[in-house]
Amino acid sequence: MDDRHPERIELRVPYRDIDMHGRMHTAAYIEHAEEALARFWRYRPAVDGEPAYVVRKVGCTYYRGLRNGELAQLTVRAAKIGGKSIGFNVAVQAGNEIAAEVELLWTAVHQESGEPAPLPEATRDWLYSFLD
Repeated sequence: MDDRHPERIELRVPYRDIDMHGRMHTAAYIEHAEEALARFWRYRPAVDGEPAYVVRKVGCTYYRGLRNGELAQLTVRAAKIGGKSIGFNVAVQAGNEIAAEVELLWTAVHQESGEPAPLPEATRDWLYSFLD
């Protein structure tokens, strides 16, 4: 992994993710996208009193099935930066073609109450450098 590009990871499709048709099963795209997003998120700036983030929506558009052992690159981009939520797009690319796109929507919430909270300015500013 390259720390200069926290938004990118490479994946060699493991056998455990292959379905009965020889392609990566649908839930694995979301699992790997969430792993890429978790790695990306570790690079955000430290914020005192940071809110928690909860997943509100997940969706995936499939273009072609990845196969066992195939090398893919996952790229995380901020698709929408709202006052209290963040939309992410994770592109799953093999070679020169997009295999899938995973969309995730997170909402910031207060740690104690779980009520919606504003995104910290430092986090918003950092995310703008990864805006689609």
